[in-house]
Amino acid sequence: MVRRELREHIFKMLFQIEFIDMEDIPEHLVLYLDYLQSATEEEKEHIKNKTRAVIEKVTEIDTILNEKTTGWKTTRMNKVDLTILRLAVYEMKWDEDIPMGVAINEAVELSKRFSGEEGPSFVNGVLAKLTDSD
Repeated sequence: MVRRELREHIFKMLFQIEFIDMEDIPEHLVLYLDYLQSATEEEKEHIKNKTRAVIEKVTEIDTILNEKTTGWKTTRMNKVDLTILRLAVYEMKWDEDIPMGVAINEAVELSKRFSGEEGPSFVNGVLAKLTDSD
């Protein structure tokens, strides 16, 4: 599985979490990983670890997003764009293996695939504000 596919599975898992109770997350993660029959154990471990890492930073990520966006607090963002932004911000700030430009590009690509018509430009604009301030 290539990194783009792994990232997509992480996005899907993070998106599901928006709709379940926090105590149910471990069970949902196990069920989702069991569903991925084509993934190797190493790939499943990567998905699990990165999903957990993003979840652990959600409060901090949301604070960053709320500070940098004008008129678009995380409570007003649609769940797809918010999930994509959370993953991208995590990759930009804490994942040393992923260059910032790659994180932004991959976020825009996820948005093209899963968000609405305005999603890619919104995601790109928010992430551009983050890079301008760093």
